[in-house]
This record gives sequence, structure tokens and C-alpha cells, in this order.
Amino acid sequence: MEQPPGFVDPSQPTLVCKLHKALYGLKQAPRAWYSTFSSFLLFKGFLQSRCDSSLFIHSTSSSITFLLIYVNDILLTGSDPSYLHSLLTQMHNVFSMKELGDISYFLGISVQSTAQGFFLSQQKYALELLLKAGMTTCKPCATPSSAKPSVTAADSLSFSQPFLYRSLVGALQYLTITRPELSSAVNQACQHMHAPTVAHFSAVKRILRYIKGSISHGFLFAPSSFHLTAYSDSNWAGDATDRHSTSGYCVFLGSNLISWSSKKQSTVSRSSTEAEYRSLAHTAAELTWLQMLLADFHIPQPSPPVLWCDNMSALSLAANPVFHSRSKHIEVDCHFIREKVARHQFCLKYVPSLDQLADIFTKSLSTARFSFLTSKLRVGLPPLSLRGPDKKEVQEVQEEVHSV
Repeated sequence: MEQPPGFVDPSQPTLVCKLHKALYGLKQAPRAWYSTFSSFLLFKGFLQSRCDSSLFIHSTSSSITFLLIYVNDILLTGSDPSYLHSLLTQMHNVFSMKELGDISYFLGISVQSTAQGFFLSQQKYALELLLKAGMTTCKPCATPSSAKPSVTAADSLSFSQPFLYRSLVGALQYLTITRPELSSAVNQACQHMHAPTVAHFSAVKRILRYIKGSISHGFLFAPSSFHLTAYSDSNWAGDATDRHSTSGYCVFLGSNLISWSSKKQSTVSRSSTEAEYRSLAHTAAELTWLQMLLADFHIPQPSPPVLWCDNMSALSLAANPVFHSRSKHIEVDCHFIREKVARHQFCLKYVPSLDQLADIFTKSLSTARFSFLTSKLRVGLPPLSLRGPDKKEVQEVQEEVHSV
């Protein structure tokens, strides 16, 4: 630490100021703010969730209140309006806060309330991404990745702007929060961050072209049951470079999609059964966490979650320990699903490959197949009761980008 230029004290040049309070913008400021705010909530009778350290719950015999904090953004909801009003008054007395009313925009996600439920989208964020890439006038395409990619000699050349590639792919990762159908294509793009080629950047541009044609898309949360169901799938040896498989799953709460993943497996699987079995283990871990989270929300499960898989051999391996000779090389942590099945905590069922919804998270698909699965995930245009694209909002985004 040194005294800043122009403010050096000649008599005491080695002295500097010591902060007694964390300032906004310092590296330690978010942690100091979280510690202060969480201490306030715990003092007011809130309990911190075991599943999510940013979730705080206050429950009594007649009401329940949930508070979610992300740095300095806070979501608050509950069943007792009078207690919510009292809590907000106390928070205003202790902290300098601004109350924004009903949720409409949170962390770049637009939340629109309709008669059907809540529609979540990132239209403004997607537009900013297209402007950043200079592709606002590009030609749209029907899918984010090609089922049969063409290869040319120039595709193997190193991309001249690797920073641009990493910046765009990192931004695309955040867009998958409301666009689950992009997960597989974005996962593929993330695997080449260290040394992208011309072909890899062409794949990213195809994703952006798809976004251009579906910029208003998002998904709807509608009233439904609280029963958990999940679909698990894998693409065995799908990576032509190292022959690793890709795991994919999607979890529904009633009819609403709440969790999904597309991830390359860390080891090579010797068979499609092994690849599917590993994917089942990943899905089971996510279901276990979601069950704990729903318990924190005081939402009981009417019956064990149903886990759908399209591989009969993997289902047999998960339910029957007789196949030891075929699975003794698989890591022990993958076998915990057998214990879940034996305790009747999960219900494994077979689903035909044509009805496997997680297929969209494991590989590139044809246009017809991609459109079918996207509709099953309830991803699409907003309900007709919502307003269309706001030209003024688009113009504001363009002016912001040009000014930067």
C-alpha cells in the first residue's frame, strides 16, 4: 500500500489509511455485506437453508417467509403481508435500501406475470449479446447446432480473436438460464476455450443465428403439482476427439422445468450401459438436492420421484447388484443410486427413446426433433397477453453499446 500521487505526506511517507468499513467495489465488500446482512436476518429469527446459503426462511405456526439474496439484490416473499411490511420497515431502518415492488427484472432476467403464470426471458440480454458480436442483422437458423457439420481445410486454423470467443461463450452460458435448449451447443463451445479454431467460432455464430430467430423465447412457470420427475440420457462416446460421453438430464416440478444439465463425462465409458448409468447417478444427485430444497420450502413429496431412462441395461444395473463383474471398474460414487432405489426413494422407469426429453441435452438434433423437444420443455414465445418487443428498449440497448 502506498500513498496516492499528489497526496503524499512528506513528513510521514510510509503511513496509509486503514479502512474501518468495507467500501463498495472492494474485493472483500461482498463478503462483508453478506456477513452483516445474514447476521441481521438470523437475529430476526430466520434460518439459513442447508441446501442454499443464500436462502433464508422464517416460519411460524401461521406464516412462512422466504428471502433470497444475491450480493445486493434481494427477493422477498411470504404468506403474511403484515409481517412482510414489518420486516421491510426494519430493514429500511438498519440498511439503506430501495424497494422495487413486485418482481419484474432480476439479474438480467425478465419476469412477467400473466394469467397463465410467470414468463421468464432474457430478451434484452440476448440483444446485447448479438450487438456485441455484430450479428444483429444475421440470417436466423432453426437449430443452435448442425446435426451433420461440414468440415473444410480452413476450419482447423486457430481463431485470430480468442478473447472474443471466450467472451461470447461465457455470455452464452448465462443465457441458458432461460434457454435450456441451448445447453448442449453451449457445452460443446465451452470445451474449446483454451484454443478455439475457425470451426469452433463458426459453431458459436450458428448459436447466435438461432438466438436471432428466437430472441423473444423463454419459458413459462404455470400452476402445477409438486411431484418431481426427471429424464436422464447420455450420448455414448459422442466426442470424436477423446471418445468421452455426454450426460444430460432435465428435472420437472409438476409440468414446470426447474433444472437441467448438459455435461461431458470425466472418464471414458466402456459401453452405452456404463455411460447411461453414470448419467443416472448425476441425475439422482440432483434429485436428492432438490428434495432437500423442497423440504426447506415445506413442500412434501406425495410419492417418490420418478426417474425415466431409455436404457434397460442401465436400469437393471441400478436395481440389481448381481452385475458386479460388469461394473467393478465404475467409481463407487456412481453406485449410490442403488441404495436410493433399494430404499424406495426413487422410482426408475423405462421411457422409449422417442419420448426421451433429455435427448436434447446430449447431442445435435435434426430440426424436427429439436423443435419437438423444445416444445416439451415449454420453451417458446411469451403468451399472447404480453406485449411484443419494445422498440424503445431495443434502441436504448443499441445506444448503450455504441456509447461503450
